[in-house]
Amino acid sequence: MSSQPLLQSAPGKRIALPTRVEPKVFFANERTFLSWLSLGVVIGALAIGMLNFGDRPAFISAFLFTLAAMLTMVYALGTFHWRAKSIRLRGQAGFDDKLGPTLLTIVILIAMIVNFVLRFTYESKEKSGKKN
Repeated sequence: MSSQPLLQSAPGKRIALPTRVEPKVFFANERTFLSWLSLGVVIGALAIGMLNFGDRPAFISAFLFTLAAMLTMVYALGTFHWRAKSIRLRGQAGFDDKLGPTLLTIVILIAMIVNFVLRFTYESKEKSGKKN
């Protein structure tokens, strides 16, 4: 979106006219929303795969990945509506969000770390149980 003011007057005239928002701005918002949703679906598919074909640690990790997928989808919906409202009202502020993707990355990283920790502790318990 341009950084021009909402109402502009032509040089030499005093009448201010509203600026036009191009349709490509709305389509870019939808594209971003669909991209975030597809990421959430991929994370959810990973969680379903872990749930169906895994053991106890995979079940716990699947719950965390499901939570990450749901957070991704809720974030995508909230950001889409926030940006659409701002575009409709012709807001001149930036549409970027640095906090949301960072938090989602941290949640996914925590889920992966928990998965690895549970996997290694579960395997070490199985090995110690088989020796006895």
